Amino acid sequence: MKRTWVFLLALAILLPAPPALAQREDEDKPPELDSSLVSGLKLRNIGPALMSGRVIDIAVDPVRRSTWYVAMASGNVWKTENAGTTWSPIFDKYGSYSIGDVTVDPNNRFVVWVGTGENNSQRSVGYGDGVYKSLDGGRSFKNVGLENSEHIGRILVDPRNSDVVYVAAQGPLWAPAGDRGLYKTTDGGETWTKVLEISENTGVTEVLFDPRNPDVIYAASYQRRRHVWTLLNGGPESGLYKSTDAGATWRKINKDLPRGDKGRIGLTISPIDPDVLYTIVEATGDKGGFYRSADGGENWKRMSDYMSSSPQYYNEIYADPHKFDRVYSLDTRMMVSEDGGKTFERLGEQWKHVDNHALEFDPDDPDHLLIGCDGGLYETWDRGKSYHFYANLPATQFYKVAVSNDTPFYYVYGGTQDNNTQGGPSRTTNVHGIRNSDWFITVGGDGFDPAVDPEDPNIVYSQWQYGGLVRYDRRTGEMIDVKPQPETQGPPLRWNWDSALLISPADPVPERRPRRHVARDQPRPHAQHGPQPPRDHGAGVERGRGGQEPLHVVLRHRRRPDRVPARRGTAVRRDR
Repeated sequence: MKRTWVFLLALAILLPAPPALAQREDEDKPPELDSSLVSGLKLRNIGPALMSGRVIDIAVDPVRRSTWYVAMASGNVWKTENAGTTWSPIFDKYGSYSIGDVTVDPNNRFVVWVGTGENNSQRSVGYGDGVYKSLDGGRSFKNVGLENSEHIGRILVDPRNSDVVYVAAQGPLWAPAGDRGLYKTTDGGETWTKVLEISENTGVTEVLFDPRNPDVIYAASYQRRRHVWTLLNGGPESGLYKSTDAGATWRKINKDLPRGDKGRIGLTISPIDPDVLYTIVEATGDKGGFYRSADGGENWKRMSDYMSSSPQYYNEIYADPHKFDRVYSLDTRMMVSEDGGKTFERLGEQWKHVDNHALEFDPDDPDHLLIGCDGGLYETWDRGKSYHFYANLPATQFYKVAVSNDTPFYYVYGGTQDNNTQGGPSRTTNVHGIRNSDWFITVGGDGFDPAVDPEDPNIVYSQWQYGGLVRYDRRTGEMIDVKPQPETQGPPLRWNWDSALLISPADPVPERRPRRHVARDQPRPHAQHGPQPPRDHGAGVERGRGGQEPLHVVLRHRRRPDRVPARRGTAVRRDR
């Protein structure tokens, strides 16, 4: 009898559970977070567009010039078919939100090329997953290769043959190797050949044709490497190259240019006299500056010591197609030379955001320019005397966000790249929905980690660079400086560019965490009003060193600061 009971017990254990029992067990399990669960969530755009975001490139349809493609460093690609009256995002469902270049085929207006991964070496930088091609004006795209390029400097389509395309790939910023150098396809992107290879550490940032003969090609190589603690923005392998056989062979054209380490090099050719080239060269010592060649790059003459404020972020130049020896330099403020680089003056930016990255000319009107900058897209019809801002391009680059406990509609706050800390409602009762006028600024500068008082949603703590901190009262607009200060006999407090901020859920008093100290705010002290934080536009690569400004201590972040791919999450943030 005992053996029978043992046999029955073993049989019950081995046999599967009845279907009803198994179903009950499945129902008791918590749902797993997977694509089937989150696919039912629908996102809606709540803005804002009052300050827009960082434009990295602009391409205009050569036939219908009211059709524009605008590439964002951290916001995909947008298209307008009515000169900016309305916009459509056309790249949201593809592999990268960070873009380096957008180009329209000069022979076929429906063919659009997109190079992913912004083409600068900033602390906050998103990387891409190669080159994309559209055959239908941006309605759909296909990845055509160079997935490991990460940062695309330029895409060039041969005006004689649309199947011939060149891609200047800067390559990975944080590591060697990858798809790095100048690549060429002769079959519309089906296959690629590396036609200019420097090394595993050096890519190509610029490529351009001689408009008289596209077999004559000029390229600029760029050696750089970023680490958590610094940027090595240059090396002995940066320089200029020339090919006269469509990229089959190359030779250096660096005669009379600075020797030794060089950083990012900007290059352009005069459309009026293509024998004339211009280059802006970051270099060690005091030899960097603006150079001009009158013989296709064979000899160079230093015109001036002009250098952009941060070459790794700017150093792109454009020769005016309407006036000989007029050259524009994309810089913190747009600069222009009327004498081939001997002197530079500001173009004029009244009521316009600074930090310029993109420029598009009108072939029929020398005074009509489209300019892309950290603050979005601007248009001028009088060459910089006045501007129209496109306040309907919602592509602000948010670093971090926080929400309040407001009812019935909570508010959203976000620190942004160069566009302050902004706040706005998640919903309104207005029939038009959420408008730009519903959003507001809590503090200026680069915004980072905002925090909302959990007991009083009108109190918002907002940051700017290097530990700046204010307490903002939404009811009155009052802004009080509450940045922690060092003790009289204590060591100095050194802050990261992107400092941490935390409000304890148990005791809602903000904590700041520099490397060796925790700074704890007292409950709402009546501190004196702090000045509006200065805009840190001039920070960048130190001339003559190839690195950035002095090292700052890295904070203990709540998360490990590993690199986050642009196609998977938020932008990468690193201190120098």
